Amino acid sequence: MAEEGSERENGRLASMDSVESRWVFQDEDDSEIDNGEDDVDSPPHNGVDSEEDDSAEQRLIRTGPRIDSFDVEALEVPGVQRNDLEDITVGRSIILACQTLGVVFGDVGTSPLYTFSVMFSKAPVNGKEDVLGALSLVLYTLILIPLIKYVFIVLWANDDGEGGTFALYSLICRHAKVSLLPNQLPSDAHISSFRLKVPSPELERSLKIKERLEASLTLKRLLLMLVLAGTSMVIADGVVTPAMSVMSAVGGLKVGVPGVKHDQVVMISVAFLVVLFSVQKYGTSKVGLAIGPALFVWFCSLAGIGIYNLVKYDTSVLKAFNPVHIYYFFERNSTKAWYSLGGCLLCATGSEAMFADLCYFSVRSVQLTFVFLVLPCLLLGYLGQAAYLMDNYGDTTQAFFSSTPSGFFWPVFLIANIAALIASRAMTTATFSCIKQSAALGCFPRLKIIHTSRKFMGQIYIPVINWSLLAFALVLVCSISSIDEIGNAYGIAELGVMMMTTILVTLVMLLIWQINIIIVLSFVIIFLGMELTFFSSVLWSVDDGSWIILVFAIVMFLIMYIWNYGSKLKYETEVQKKMSMELMRQLGCNLGTVRAPGIGLLYNELVKGVPAIFGHFLTTLPAVHSMIIFVCIKYVPVPVVPQSERFLFRRVCPKSYHIFRCIARYGYKDVRKENHQTFEQLLIESLEKFIRREAQERSLESDGDAETDSGDESSFSRVLIAPNGSVYSLGVPLLVDYTDASRPGLEASTSQEVMAELPTDPSMFDPEQSLEKELSFIRKAKESGVVYLLGHGDIRARKDSWFIKKLVINYFYAFLRKNCRRGIANLSVPHSQLMQVGMTYMV
Repeated sequence: MAEEGSERENGRLASMDSVESRWVFQDEDDSEIDNGEDDVDSPPHNGVDSEEDDSAEQRLIRTGPRIDSFDVEALEVPGVQRNDLEDITVGRSIILACQTLGVVFGDVGTSPLYTFSVMFSKAPVNGKEDVLGALSLVLYTLILIPLIKYVFIVLWANDDGEGGTFALYSLICRHAKVSLLPNQLPSDAHISSFRLKVPSPELERSLKIKERLEASLTLKRLLLMLVLAGTSMVIADGVVTPAMSVMSAVGGLKVGVPGVKHDQVVMISVAFLVVLFSVQKYGTSKVGLAIGPALFVWFCSLAGIGIYNLVKYDTSVLKAFNPVHIYYFFERNSTKAWYSLGGCLLCATGSEAMFADLCYFSVRSVQLTFVFLVLPCLLLGYLGQAAYLMDNYGDTTQAFFSSTPSGFFWPVFLIANIAALIASRAMTTATFSCIKQSAALGCFPRLKIIHTSRKFMGQIYIPVINWSLLAFALVLVCSISSIDEIGNAYGIAELGVMMMTTILVTLVMLLIWQINIIIVLSFVIIFLGMELTFFSSVLWSVDDGSWIILVFAIVMFLIMYIWNYGSKLKYETEVQKKMSMELMRQLGCNLGTVRAPGIGLLYNELVKGVPAIFGHFLTTLPAVHSMIIFVCIKYVPVPVVPQSERFLFRRVCPKSYHIFRCIARYGYKDVRKENHQTFEQLLIESLEKFIRREAQERSLESDGDAETDSGDESSFSRVLIAPNGSVYSLGVPLLVDYTDASRPGLEASTSQEVMAELPTDPSMFDPEQSLEKELSFIRKAKESGVVYLLGHGDIRARKDSWFIKKLVINYFYAFLRKNCRRGIANLSVPHSQLMQVGMTYMV
């Protein structure tokens, strides 16, 4: 969101000669160029389609790069590189496969610590057949959910290498206009990261789904609510994973030291959790070298202990691969077997973390690691525990540590605790990533985000969230001290996000992948059916204390929904209240006040129109700057915006007004660090490039008009931009001078708002003289100084609004805005160059 955009930190900013262009089609009536400012009452356009397109004359014209954009180096941390997953070789995939152990598979790798213990606490073992049935249930849950669903299907639904609930939502938003925030521009689709695959006419099903989603406000809201529900469950998972992993690992002390009491286990777990969250600020990369080998040793230990127990106790547990034992298990235990499903699901915990942490590694490396290392070790670990339990029914409370050979108990106990801490850290990292994505897309309050790595942009640390997760994890451990009850809460959080992922991936299959409906139905029926069955089991036991995690998830959902609702109302109100171009013309080029030398950068959220807060500046300040640039920081639904496609420039008024708009577009994974002095210099250089290109385009089009006897300026055409920078023109009317004669009544229409009036200065008839004059004006304004104008817009509910709306807007949303990170905190600007004005809108 544009509101997010002011969140910046000090960093390096380098300029780049903007000569790159690419082969794209561009409509003359594209709102990015000549439809930059819509009428106040007209609905915002979310795409390039319009009614005029059907009658447009399509002429192939070769020209230079777009005159309304300038390309610059990304505002980035030095050394930041994108995850270019397409060029990864097999050798590199093997190296990444080893590195994924420490980041991605910690959660699923520690599940043998507690799965059988929780299962048999709800369905006690009465014979060997019960052990075989429970083992068979675990084996096929591992095969179906982590392996088939996530590794082979869900991982391919990534958003240009990014995983998680909001990555799926972003992917859907690019293929259908389902975002509730009306700040989309047709120019967003020109970003190469979009990689749009528009549903083809032959696939009527995909087109119908797309049209239905775009036409129904109810479906848009329902989709957003599903995404927010899944995200809230991910955050809840970030609370319960550390609690469960650490408690189950430390609980092994009861086996090694019989005199240890449960209260002592709780206290040691609390100390471990405090240490865990205290070192989180050092980032994944700084401890990755240490935790990778530790996880490898852990998985080898699982496999080794499993093989030892198979050989020593009973190899007949291999019969559990026959799924008929699942049927016998339910036939003998009926209701108790159904209760045990909540514990069985714990073997698949961490599946969602595999998807959410995908940003660090490639799909291939994750698949290789899971199939050839993680899954075999887990299967051997569970087979070994079951072989032990075939002869030791009474040791189900601590099945893993009881099955560990006595001579290796303490080394295994040590590595188990290290693995538990790593698993907790991986889930916390995934939570940070998910919150950053949701904040970038306007669904979470702005927070301070610290980037912990100069090599990988996705590795972040959010202090407020980190300490909040610690506080809730401590509450969970101290209030629900039983592993069984925490396990039930764990199941609720995991199943919640799993079901949301299943629904979103189904939509991706229908809308984007466009695969056979039989395959889609099979995916939904099998996996959503399984997850609903598991969910019914954990919900039945929600009264045992695991309701706390449900309450936490609901609170997080309400925070995100209220923030999104308030931000949407605020943006829509600013769109409605924006200043009309008729008023700007009446004020004249001096804007009804004194134009003092200098440049004013007015940060605002609007991507179109003159913001109402600018009128507030005009009435409040005794003078305004001779040059005004409206700076809009906007997030688009892609992970990373290419460096050469970051910024757009356009004129807002006629030349004599010296008012421009700059739209800086960022993906939800982009790193934004800037030094204000370097940024100012780059901004001016880029503005000069824009003006030169505009003059070049004018000159070319004038030459084309002179060569043609008649040119129909009311007809539409298409422009083809050559990738080599060559400039050709076949008589296209200048886009910024185009006037739509068919809509003369619109006061704030595009043609009127960006139209350049006839020059009154004779020197302006000479293109070169006019260009040099404007460039000289810009340099003098820069020498006079740059001032940052920040407009803080707040909203209040009208007196005649419903009580619930007043409560949400005036109290809850106001509380979130008051306590979130404001724009001034995100700009590294001296106070002497800062000017702020507040404004309140009634909604």
